[in-house]
Amino acid sequence: MATKLTSSIVRSFISRPSLRTSRWSSPASLRTSRAAYSTGESAPPPLLAKIKEDLKAAMRAKDANRLSVLRTVLSATLNASKTDKPIETDAQLVQLLKKSADKSKEAAEEARKVGRGDLAEKEEAQASILLEYAGSSSLKQISEEELQSLIAAAKDKLLAEGHDGGKLRGLLMKELLQPNAGPLADVAVDKQLVAKLVLKSCSA
Repeated sequence: MATKLTSSIVRSFISRPSLRTSRWSSPASLRTSRAAYSTGESAPPPLLAKIKEDLKAAMRAKDANRLSVLRTVLSATLNASKTDKPIETDAQLVQLLKKSADKSKEAAEEARKVGRGDLAEKEEAQASILLEYAGSSSLKQISEEELQSLIAAAKDKLLAEGHDGGKLRGLLMKELLQPNAGPLADVAVDKQLVAKLVLKSCSA
C-alpha cells in the first residue's frame, strides 16, 4: 500500500501546472506581452524594460531556463494589465518577482519530498533568477523602523483630513501603496509586512 501511495503522490506532483512545460508562456504570448506596454500612456517600469532586454539576450544565448522565467514574468505583467491592479512601478514588479520566487521554492521542497531532485533543482534555479532581478531594481531599502515612521506619518495625514473609524485601515494601505505617488512607490518592501504594521497602527 505504501508503494501505491508513493506512486500516487508522484503522479499528482508531476501533474501540477507549476512544474509542467505548459507553465511557461508560448512565443505568441510573449509577442503579446511585448506589445502590452507599447501603446500605454505611461512608460513601463525600468525593471520591466531591463527584463525585456535580457529576454533578447537569453534567446541569443539559448539560455532556456532564464528564457522561461522571463517569459513567465512578462506573461504575468500582461495578465495584470487586464485587471484593476496593473504592474505600473518597480515596487509592484519586485513584489511579483518575490512572490513567484517563493512559489518556486515551495515547489522545490515538494519535489524533494517525492524524490524528484531534478525538478527541485530546476525550481531552485528559477527562484534564484527571480530573486536576482528583484535585487537588481533601483528601489530604496528601508528598515522596519523607517517603515513604521512612514505609516505613522500617513496615518496622521489621514486623521488630519478627518478620516477615522473602520475605513482608516483601507485608506492607509491605499495611501501608502499608491503607484508612482505613494510614500512606498519607490521602496522595496514586503506588502504583507506593510499590512501587518498598518493593522497594528490602526489597532493602537
